[in-house]
Amino acid sequence: MSKPLSDHDRKKQISVRGLAGVENVTELKQNFNRHLHFTLVKDRNVATKRDYYFALANTVRDHLIGRWIRTQQHYYEKDPKRVYYISLEFYMGRTLQNTMVNLALENACDEAMYQLGLDMEELEDMEEDAGLGNGGLGRLAACFLDSMASLGLAAYGYGIRYEFGIFNQKIVNGWQVEEADDWLRYGNPWEKARPEYMRPVRFYGRTEHGPDGVKWVDAQVVLALPYDTPVPGYRNNIVNTMRLWSAKAPCEFNLKDFNVGGYIQAVLDRNLAENISRVLYPNDNFFEGKELRLKQEYFVVSATLQDIIRRFKVSKFGSREIARTDFSKLPDKVAIQLNDTHPAMAIPELMRVLVDEEKLSWDKAWDICVRTCAYTNHTVLPEALERWPVDLFAHLLPRHLEIVYEINRRHLERVAAKYPGDNDRLRRMSLIEEGGQKRINMAHLCIVGSHAVNGVAQIHSDILKATVFKDFYEMEPHKFQNKTNGITPRRWLVMCNPGLAEVIAERIGEDFIRDLDQLQALREYVNDDAFIRDVAKVKQENKLKFAVHLEEHYKVKINPNSMFDIQVKRIHEYKRQLLNCLHIITYFNRIKKEPNKQWTPRTVMIGGKAAPGYHTAKMIIRLITAIGDVVNNDPVIGDRLKVIFLENYRVTLAEKAIPAADLSEQISTAGTEASGTGNMKFMLNGALTIGTMDGANVEMAEEAGEDNLFIFGMRVDDVDKLDMKGYHAEEYYNRLPELKQAIDQIAGGFFSPKQPDLFKEIVNMLMHHDRFKVFADYEDYIKCQEKVNALYKNPKEWTKKVIYNIAGCGKFSSDRTIAQYAREIWGMEPTLKKSKKKKNKNP
Repeated sequence: MSKPLSDHDRKKQISVRGLAGVENVTELKQNFNRHLHFTLVKDRNVATKRDYYFALANTVRDHLIGRWIRTQQHYYEKDPKRVYYISLEFYMGRTLQNTMVNLALENACDEAMYQLGLDMEELEDMEEDAGLGNGGLGRLAACFLDSMASLGLAAYGYGIRYEFGIFNQKIVNGWQVEEADDWLRYGNPWEKARPEYMRPVRFYGRTEHGPDGVKWVDAQVVLALPYDTPVPGYRNNIVNTMRLWSAKAPCEFNLKDFNVGGYIQAVLDRNLAENISRVLYPNDNFFEGKELRLKQEYFVVSATLQDIIRRFKVSKFGSREIARTDFSKLPDKVAIQLNDTHPAMAIPELMRVLVDEEKLSWDKAWDICVRTCAYTNHTVLPEALERWPVDLFAHLLPRHLEIVYEINRRHLERVAAKYPGDNDRLRRMSLIEEGGQKRINMAHLCIVGSHAVNGVAQIHSDILKATVFKDFYEMEPHKFQNKTNGITPRRWLVMCNPGLAEVIAERIGEDFIRDLDQLQALREYVNDDAFIRDVAKVKQENKLKFAVHLEEHYKVKINPNSMFDIQVKRIHEYKRQLLNCLHIITYFNRIKKEPNKQWTPRTVMIGGKAAPGYHTAKMIIRLITAIGDVVNNDPVIGDRLKVIFLENYRVTLAEKAIPAADLSEQISTAGTEASGTGNMKFMLNGALTIGTMDGANVEMAEEAGEDNLFIFGMRVDDVDKLDMKGYHAEEYYNRLPELKQAIDQIAGGFFSPKQPDLFKEIVNMLMHHDRFKVFADYEDYIKCQEKVNALYKNPKEWTKKVIYNIAGCGKFSSDRTIAQYAREIWGMEPTLKKSKKKKNKNP
């Protein structure tokens, strides 16, 4: 009898992980030892696990360098149109394994480490997440970079190199506690500082209007120092660049003010300038109008536009002239995509450069600006829309305020010409909101200054046109588009779920990894017993692996045969983690009432961070942990129901949890979740979805068949009708005994016996001012969960639905999303062709 395969040997069999050729492995071992010696200055006697990680990272990075240089050289020679994706967030996670996947080095590295007596997974675990994002918006930017490189687009991601990313979350006595994410403490092997491309960024000062135009004078200067990170495409030899700016004080900072004896203080005050890139604002879907945040937004925009214009001017274009000076060609060579309104300052800044510095006429400059810029909207929640106070603007960016006023004056002239006498429309469409304190509406600025505006799922784009941006849609309908979000199948399938990728590849080949629509072919296998068995087996293995991880971490015994019911996303009222809590309590009460019934066992996992200043969200976490304390210690319940709060949810934890999920909870109030992308990751990894008709759930149901999702609750028009009629929570509370019982338990201290009124604010909110109508969907949600339980008892039928879901995932590849942006907004043509790789001795 052959002995069972070790993890190492099983990985070797997986074709999607690349081939481990002998020469390759030998060379990797040599380079690894070279880096350990020359880069880390260690030998095997004193090297730590972290040293080994850095040696491996540097070895893998070596394989990127030649391709990176050649790709950039190729762009310089061919002078294609370039796209600049500007975002305040890039939620990258770890880089090592993703790089090995995209370079087909995974098996070779695994074998090399094995021969050196090292475990590659242990080394991978040493890497810090690059947590430079809050949630969906930042992770979308990261998926887009992967797809742009894999589709051969000349693309650049531009953002900020935050010294501290999203906080690490600790749960202490049931409460969230934040700690700083010092992710650069040990250094970052993937970045390369580029001090030669340092750029000055100006703040404050005043404007002078003279005969030869406008000057911005007496400004303070902060330097922007770029750090470049390679972005490899999937096995196509292309390596693009993500360039993140770090703030540096200039040498003369504070010293020219001849403050006698103030030298030490002047040097210490350099921190003030450098604080610009210190920390990521930890708010998701919420606007906090702080001066430091506006500084960050202008900082990234100003540095990036200087880079864009420098590159436009020097790019080779058939001849060897010194520079391109005809800016009318800018929109043919440059596309700028604004990831939400955070980089909206790009519009007035581009106008300032073209008019004040390059001396173009306003009309010519405006035409160039609009044809170059495009804007993606990510939310309809009013509290998330950026509205900057005019007085803050005047103080920090005096010239830009003048430019915004001029943009607005001309814009309102056009509106008045089209709708004479409609003063209310003028007020609604103005970039400046009058009233209490005057504010600049950044979304309006983006719409007026862009040639394309898109939402991120069909239902979201429709809501934009019908509500928030209705006036703008009526005036310029041609600007409005939809681009449904997607996820990269490299990270979110091949890398995090190699077992599933392999059973798929055994049936339909490997090409689906670059062309996810090919998953449709799996519909042929929906009744194939062997395939059903294989899919179910992979899920069970993933659950066992995650259960081990959880038991190490939480000291709770997990029943791996229970349904893994998972809701992971930022904690927010609109995402309705509270609705999930009400189901948990109801299920708990039902088991307690009839303990001898055959209940479907569940392990409910909820994870996500709450913004540090969002009190209600922190109370929701406290409620989840309190429910867990009661449920998990009830002997009558046993292992039929467990509740776990997943601490410090981040990209790397998502990569472990999502492949293990059976049920994905996507339960926002219809009309509030713009798209969602976690929903797509669960679908691709073989979970079934319980969800409302919101965001991309609508399109998921369309692609997989509505019968293959558990859809419940109000649709958008039901929510609208309920708003007109008035939502009265007490009506549901009085009509539904199980709901009343659950709320009374929360209110009466059943889950907080030592502090009976701990959750009174939550109950008060749910009963009297719940904007997201949790009770209105409770009854249908519970009924829908009963259907989930019934189907889970029939593993074969459950797995058939899983297969339909996986087969319907093609649309939700970010490759499809990016191909649409390229063709329909940027005017570029994506390609799956491989770039030619020059053969030379270096990797």
